[in-house]
Amino acid sequence: MQKRPLILVTNDDGITAPGIRMLIQIMNEIGDVIVVAPDNPQSGMGHAITVNNVLHCNAIEIDQGPQIEYSCSGTPADCVKMAKNEILNRTPDLCVSGINHGANSSISVIYSGTMSAAVEAGIEGIPAIGFSLLDFDWHADFGAAKESIKKIVINVLTNGLPDGVVLNVNIPKLKEEEIKGVRVCRQANGFWKENFDKRKSPNGKEYYWLSGEFINKDKGEDTDIWALENGYISMVPVQFDMTAHHAIQKINSWDI
Repeated sequence: MQKRPLILVTNDDGITAPGIRMLIQIMNEIGDVIVVAPDNPQSGMGHAITVNNVLHCNAIEIDQGPQIEYSCSGTPADCVKMAKNEILNRTPDLCVSGINHGANSSISVIYSGTMSAAVEAGIEGIPAIGFSLLDFDWHADFGAAKESIKKIVINVLTNGLPDGVVLNVNIPKLKEEEIKGVRVCRQANGFWKENFDKRKSPNGKEYYWLSGEFINKDKGEDTDIWALENGYISMVPVQFDMTAHHAIQKINSWDI
């Protein structure tokens, strides 16, 4: 009998979020599931880790099921570190992060706690995928892409990923029958045009609320933004070696 893969599940929306509860259900159909996820929302934390405070990690039972779950007081990256170094007695065969409430396409991958958990897993030598749905609604239909998620996961388990690469998967807000398929893409060249809404509290103290508008500078039809706008699930291979290799020769020509 073939051994079932060990799958680590985490996220940045918190361990009770509907997105991770759906992802746990899907992964239970594929392997043995260990969940280590934040005890409260950690969206936008990027690759932050806890260095100036203690970490708490406690066994917890939320849904009936075969999965084993731990709630962690730290960031998504902390959760992966805790799982790898303290909780598990062997390296997982796969780490999946999500399903995030909201997109992590284009430049948003830099800020994403969902993707930072996947990247941390990749750094630890674990094949990893981050899943995000383009719907911020707490009651979003996370099941619409269930079969596509399963196919992607099974392919990664079967074929592996190149060293230093994890996958950033974004799912359009569509019904299952409306999703056209999965496209392997590059990250679109875009940015957030940010605004700080300056306000005053009842006691007269000033504070700021960050808002912004995403600007897509990229008109290519091979990008994640194009795929999502045209009914496809986007899948971007992400590398965590941030060296700009193409710039080395030019900078070496400087008089330094």
